[in-house]
Amino acid sequence: MNFRSVTMTMAAAAVGLLGLAGAAQAEGQFIPNLVYKTGPYAPSGTPTAHGFADYLAMVNHRDGGINGVQIIYEECETGYKTDRGVECYDRVKNQYGGATVINPWSTGITYALIEKATADKIPLLSMGYGRTSAADGRVFPYVFNFPSTYWNQMTAVIKYIAEQEGGYDKLKGQNLGFIYLDHPYGKEPIPTLDILAEKYGFTYDKYPVPPAAMTEQKSIWLQVRRARPAYMIMWGWGAMNSTAINEAANVKYPMEKFIGNWWAAAEPDVIPAGDGAIGYKGATFNGVGTDFKVYEDINALYDAGKGSWNRDEIGGVLYSRGMAAAAYVVEAIRTAQAQYGNRVITGEEMRWGMENLNVTAERIEELGMTGLMPPVTITCDNHEGQDPAIKIQQWNGKEWEIKTDWIKADTALTRPLIDQDAEQYAKENNITPRSCS
Repeated sequence: MNFRSVTMTMAAAAVGLLGLAGAAQAEGQFIPNLVYKTGPYAPSGTPTAHGFADYLAMVNHRDGGINGVQIIYEECETGYKTDRGVECYDRVKNQYGGATVINPWSTGITYALIEKATADKIPLLSMGYGRTSAADGRVFPYVFNFPSTYWNQMTAVIKYIAEQEGGYDKLKGQNLGFIYLDHPYGKEPIPTLDILAEKYGFTYDKYPVPPAAMTEQKSIWLQVRRARPAYMIMWGWGAMNSTAINEAANVKYPMEKFIGNWWAAAEPDVIPAGDGAIGYKGATFNGVGTDFKVYEDINALYDAGKGSWNRDEIGGVLYSRGMAAAAYVVEAIRTAQAQYGNRVITGEEMRWGMENLNVTAERIEELGMTGLMPPVTITCDNHEGQDPAIKIQQWNGKEWEIKTDWIKADTALTRPLIDQDAEQYAKENNITPRSCS
């Protein structure tokens, strides 16, 4: 059975069951997905959702499920809107015996679900997005944001700029620009950027982009042309990204000095700008292209007529990232099964599986995903993982090229900030942090 999107207004029977006979008889591991395939964020949300769905379908098709347990998959359309995301969560959380894990795919939705999911004992996987301080598992036992957070990504981006300039001391007196979606997602790294600016002596101008006017950026880029920042950093999503890159090209901003975060560096972001996008850079924590063994199994899925969309998306940045998220989920379920038995596990047991997740380089090789996803080791007190890092990729007009080795984040700077913010959250919400000894 092919996947079918489930919107808030469609009947509950419209479910993608990944090969199971039907909803009424279904017994399996339920993995819902909050998606946005409509609206201004669809160019980014669609390939991400399809990569996630295809990996789970592949596990059912190739392996017969996870240690014999079939996966039940269902999508709920949020439009990237926080209120609809909460409605989707409430809709899916108790279906098919209960959700195993929720992927919000939105920082705003993630923030809104933290208390609800914790009370319901359903893990949230906000892979590379969401609330950064949720990395402190003592305070946020049901939230996971591996393999890196926005705060750590920002430290790595600034480190890359410093390397390009010849060292951190060369940043002193320089002015940068920060263009971001005026949304919890876009605002998340600002406190870290403030600290980095003070520490290294640079300044930066903020260029917020309203969600309701993402394609109206001409005035912003005229300001950029006048200010002439040494580098532009972008925290964008959906239609904002391609609009920004196109407008940057129009004002002849040097693309090699324009760096997007890992949600602003995919094919839908650069292709609309044509040759004007050549040279644009972006952070990533995934490999690029289709030169990974796992894609043999994905193509076999499509040959069997069980792919979620079409082959055009295979190998794209966001498609691959959706696959990586699904792979981490599957490995966490395997980890939980090793503890609780090869059966359908509960959300609470899934939390244990995620908190004891150890996806090694050797395991990634077995998955056929070496270079496509980084190793991850999660502990009770660290839900982000060890040694978060990024690579920088650059668009050559036809494809992305990886330009750096791993650039490690400045965790010595960010971890105290994470702990401080988590402690404040705990105080405000009368939470006693658990012991992780």
